[in-house]
Amino acid sequence: MNLTVFIIGQAPRPDLLAEIAAAAPGLAVDLHGALDGLSRAELEAFGPRCGADTLFTVLPSGEGITVSKTMVTQRLRARLAATPGPVLLACTGAFKELPERADLVQPSAVLNALAEALLPAGRLGLVVPLAEQIPTLRAARERPGLEVAAIAHRPFTDPAPAVAALAPFRPDLILLDCISYRRSDKAAFAALGCPVLLAISVAARATAALLPE
Repeated sequence: MNLTVFIIGQAPRPDLLAEIAAAAPGLAVDLHGALDGLSRAELEAFGPRCGADTLFTVLPSGEGITVSKTMVTQRLRARLAATPGPVLLACTGAFKELPERADLVQPSAVLNALAEALLPAGRLGLVVPLAEQIPTLRAARERPGLEVAAIAHRPFTDPAPAVAALAPFRPDLILLDCISYRRSDKAAFAALGCPVLLAISVAARATAALLPE
């Protein structure tokens, strides 16, 4: 049985498939994009309305763009209604308006639960793609006893400046909060001497557990 994966942008995404293959070797994947079939001009019309409505995705060309979470959610609802079986939503944004089903894995829920279990109190380093996302995503994870330092690092760029910016915080755990981060990003942040959660690896392994053995 193949695992269905929906990305918030467009397929194909060989970089993402490579990360899934590394996390869950032998897992067969059918990859689809919420924005498949749209022209570049049509994608421009899907721009975010505010910081809370902003999602970052990488196009098959490797170009990173921002899109409206509201618009992506509308298209995902229709695609999911026609898709049976386990599904991985390849985005770390929290989509509260999608159908509730036990076989739909939203990485945000898995990541947050794992991070809270590993670090109930301490210093969490949060790495996000865009600076405008920081207030919303940091506030969503702050709780008594947990200090959160959030920094922006755009996927597919040099992580060294972001690593240097986070170093003075001395995090106990780092969460790379974007599906487009790669193992190379994890390796760079691991130099700070604490565990690092790579979103696509955590999400792929969690969804693979839903498939027949």
